[in-house]
Amino acid sequence: MDALDVARWQFGVTTVYHFLFVPLTIGLSVLVATMQTVWIRTGDERWLRLTRFYGKLFLINFAMGVVTGIVQEFQFGMNWSDYSRFVGDVFGAPLALEALLAFFLESTFLGLWIFGWDRLPRRVHLATIWAAAIGSVLSAYFILAANSWMQNPVGYRLNPATGRAELTDFGAVLSNPVAMVTFPHTIAGCFLVAGGLLTGVALWHLMRGRPQDADTHRRALRLGAWVTLVAAAAVVISGDIQGKIMTQVQPMKMAAAEALYRTESPASLSVFTIGTLDGSREVYALKIPYVLSFLGTGDPRGTVHGIEDLQAQYAATYGPGSYTPIIPVTYWTFRLMIGLGVLTAAIALLALWTQRRGRIPTSRWLRRAALVLPVLPLLANSSGWIFTEMGRQPWLVFGEMLTRDGVSVSVSLAEVLTSFAAFTAIYGALAVIEVRLLLRYARAGLPPADPPASDHDAGAGPDRERALAFAY
Repeated sequence: MDALDVARWQFGVTTVYHFLFVPLTIGLSVLVATMQTVWIRTGDERWLRLTRFYGKLFLINFAMGVVTGIVQEFQFGMNWSDYSRFVGDVFGAPLALEALLAFFLESTFLGLWIFGWDRLPRRVHLATIWAAAIGSVLSAYFILAANSWMQNPVGYRLNPATGRAELTDFGAVLSNPVAMVTFPHTIAGCFLVAGGLLTGVALWHLMRGRPQDADTHRRALRLGAWVTLVAAAAVVISGDIQGKIMTQVQPMKMAAAEALYRTESPASLSVFTIGTLDGSREVYALKIPYVLSFLGTGDPRGTVHGIEDLQAQYAATYGPGSYTPIIPVTYWTFRLMIGLGVLTAAIALLALWTQRRGRIPTSRWLRRAALVLPVLPLLANSSGWIFTEMGRQPWLVFGEMLTRDGVSVSVSLAEVLTSFAAFTAIYGALAVIEVRLLLRYARAGLPPADPPASDHDAGAGPDRERALAFAY
């Protein structure tokens, strides 16, 4: 073990942990804004209660996401200074926009939303949560544009004197084909997570809660289930497009996702494969003919290049060495991503069906499914993120910088181990806090139906402070 191995583990652990909060923050911000919009338009207090209830869960998650996200930036300077030096000119623009524009919208207007209840006119207050939601979506776009440049570097030139990548076309970075398909795929995954949370929490309360709140929870269940199903369809469509682009710009990642060692035309999709422990060869596989060719090229008889041929090609182009990712990791994270996403949509569909015509579901299995439903799409998103990053290995920037060349040469193994242990302990404590807070407030149920103040009553006395109670 050396500093590179521990630095990779540290970045992987902290990034995946942070990413647990990102999709829920993005998706739930839009859904909470939607609930408040329905309340403003209809005056139905049930939507106000849902806005306050899920708004509280959203705020808890947002706060934890901000805390864990700050650590990522420190790691660039501490453990990956050579990488930061190489990509700094390119990453400066999208990351600056993310901080100055997107995060400004998100944090500033979220503060106005928290403290603006009954102090701002209703429609102005509604605009603040929509501004925060738009900021969270924009933040995702700029971050994904930077990450997509690592997958498919465009709009730059390599300065041989400094050994740095220099930005030449910012528009090309923002319109990178990988970013154009990764963004909708990721946002659809965010709504899958948020829809799963709404469905799971509402279903649990509907099956165990107070009868007088059943109709309100049923509305949340319907909204969450339909969002989950539509998001699942969007994930499939955008994922299909993403697979074709991935085959063009990162053919090794596609081959690694399928454990395809030899070039095939047509290529079969591997449903289940057993290989050697090091992933070097296939022992047994269950395959569907023609499907991989269609997913990768759009042609059922298209050619999909295998790992062995691509390894030889990369070695000839970039020099001796292994350019193959860890096949068992890429193969199974790809299938976990798909399988957990399908299971999430199936549970949402079942929940939607069992509560039709005003019924209250009674199945014991469905009650158990409600408990795990919020977690399944989170694990699917995390599996997809791990696949995306591990499938790019051994590259930090595809074709330009290997991972081993980006680590800080001045940081020792002991220093990285110390920071890794500290971050792991802190994140473990934060995980306990996050889970306990979410469970506590999710179990508490809907807030009381306080009569909403009119625009003329904004700021009119201590009774209006009750509307702020949900924020704390």
